[in-house]
Amino acid sequence: MALAFNEEQRSLKQTAKDFAQSKTPVEAFRKLRDEQDPTGYSKELWSEMVELGWAGMTFPESYGGFEFGYMGLAGCMKELGRTLTASPLLSNVLLSGSTILYAGSEAQKQELLPGIASGEVSYALAMDEGIHHDPAQTALSANADGDSYVLNGNKSMVIDGHVADQLIVLARTAGDAGDTDGLSLFVVDPNSSGLKIETVKLIDSRGYARITFNNVSVGKQQLLGELDQAFAPLDKALDRARVCLAAEMLGGIEEVFERTIEYLKERKQFGVLIGTFQALQHRAAHMYTQIEMCKSALMSALDALENDNDNFAALCSGAKAIINEAYELVTNESVQMHGGIGVTDELDIGLFLKRARVSAELLGSASFHYQRVASFEGY
Repeated sequence: MALAFNEEQRSLKQTAKDFAQSKTPVEAFRKLRDEQDPTGYSKELWSEMVELGWAGMTFPESYGGFEFGYMGLAGCMKELGRTLTASPLLSNVLLSGSTILYAGSEAQKQELLPGIASGEVSYALAMDEGIHHDPAQTALSANADGDSYVLNGNKSMVIDGHVADQLIVLARTAGDAGDTDGLSLFVVDPNSSGLKIETVKLIDSRGYARITFNNVSVGKQQLLGELDQAFAPLDKALDRARVCLAAEMLGGIEEVFERTIEYLKERKQFGVLIGTFQALQHRAAHMYTQIEMCKSALMSALDALENDNDNFAALCSGAKAIINEAYELVTNESVQMHGGIGVTDELDIGLFLKRARVSAELLGSASFHYQRVASFEGY
């Protein structure tokens, strides 16, 4: 088991690091937030990411991609997490692109994936309907009506759903909420009659959407993949997105920890560096051990993905769960160690804390993933 990036992946990771530090530092994210940018990310910088090949990195060459793999993209996401870089990599490439790749027919992949790889078209995946991630609980209905399906229901927490050119919608075509059978995917035009999109800004200042479907009619040709059989390929796609989101989160964790350690080395109280206080040293040591565990868990999951191991899903959920908890721990401790200034807008720490809270819920909370791992073991 090689729990490390290879030479090519390290080179790509370094490119992402240079890009993030020079083009998308935290100050760039602040500018987007302060100007209340309606898109939520810089389209110009996204075009540069596309030129670097990141949008097509995970797709085969036959679909306009470069087939470099998810491990390489995870390395990029880790560096972007260090600067809170906002981009549609998660929504467009990892969620929507992977869903098309694993659920779509050959003709659909040939038609749709090149547009994502080239940056010409943006997609958003509309799957969750409540405050917690659980695709199996889908209740939005899609009932057959001649040569069409009629969609009724609601979707929430649709990442970048307010600016997507197309939506990929998870709907129930059979069974009841909670069943993994009877789920289907549809490619839906956001300008369809009866479809209403409400932009939602959460505490991380990223863009999300709440979408209402009121008798939205879609042609049967807009069915993505097989009828009633969407859960398995969707879950496969979600795991790819989950592990890369975990990589982004780990980048944020490492950045916050390093900033906190530097602060402990500089801040004096009563004429003494606070980094010499044993209680703070113990808390810093605890954070360090948690971060090392996160690194091992993430690399184990990525290694399993690269080698197509049967235990990848369990390792992916395990990594997302402990990284969720570690991001909360490290941002909380960082705020405490910085004192009251830690939650003011003067420092960047509060921005990471807010991103930690949202990303820990995206694509599954710790409890969701612990339960998922338990289910794999028969509990």
